Amino acid sequence: ASSQTSLSAPPVASTMRAALALVCLVQAANGLMTSPAMVARAASSRAAVSMRIFAWKTRGEDAPTLEGLDMESLSKSPGSTHRRMRKGRGVSAGKGVTCGFGNRGQKSRSGSSVRPGFEGGQIPLYRRIPKFVGRPMGPGHSKIEYEVIKLSALNHAAEGAEVDYASLLGLRAVSKSKLKISKVVGSQDKLTVKGLKVKAHAFTDAARSEIEALGGSCITLSRTTNKVVGAEEPAAEE
Repeated sequence: ASSQTSLSAPPVASTMRAALALVCLVQAANGLMTSPAMVARAASSRAAVSMRIFAWKTRGEDAPTLEGLDMESLSKSPGSTHRRMRKGRGVSAGKGVTCGFGNRGQKSRSGSSVRPGFEGGQIPLYRRIPKFVGRPMGPGHSKIEYEVIKLSALNHAAEGAEVDYASLLGLRAVSKSKLKISKVVGSQDKLTVKGLKVKAHAFTDAARSEIEALGGSCITLSRTTNKVVGAEEPAAEE
C-alpha cells in the first residue's frame, strides 16, 4: 500500500518547480507587452493604416480620394480581364479533348442536355408544390379568362342603348356563366345596331373599331371593382 501511494502522488519538489516556472513565464510576457518598444511599434502601425483600392502605380494614374470615390471614378484593375477560354485546341491548353465536359455521361454528349425542370424521372418541383383549387397552375398561371361576348349578340339590343353582360343576359343573347369578367370579340355576323354604349372589361381591336364605326362607344370596366376605368370618385365630405 505504501509503494502504491508513493507512485501515484507526485513529488512536492517537482510541483513547486513547475509552478515557479509558470510564474516566471507570465511575468516575462507581461514585461514584453508593456515594454516601451512594443507600445511605440503598435502606435506607429496604427497611425500608418491606409486603404489601398487598386494598383494605381501599374496603371500610371493617381488614386482618387476616398471622399470623391463613386461608381464613375472606379475602373477595373490591370489583369482583371482575361480573354475567353479557347476549347478543343490541344491537351496542353487545359481545355482540349473533352473541352471540360468529361469523358462519359449524358451531359458530355453534343447537343442540348436535359430540359429545364427535369429531375431524372422523379416528381419535379413544379408538381410537388401544393395546388390551388380553381386557380390555373403551371406555365399559364397568369392567364386571364373572360366570358366572351360576340358582336352578333349585340344585335339583340335596341339602337342607342347601354349594353353590358347583365342586360344581354336578360335579353337571352348570352348564356349564364361563372366568370365575372367579360370581353367583346368579333364575330362572323356583322354588327348592325348603331349608337350602342357597350360596357365590358376588355375589347378586341376589331370589335372596338366596328362598334365605333357605327357611332357607338366602348366603356372599359375594372376587373376588380366593375367600375368604369378612369371615372373620378366623389370626394369624401368632411
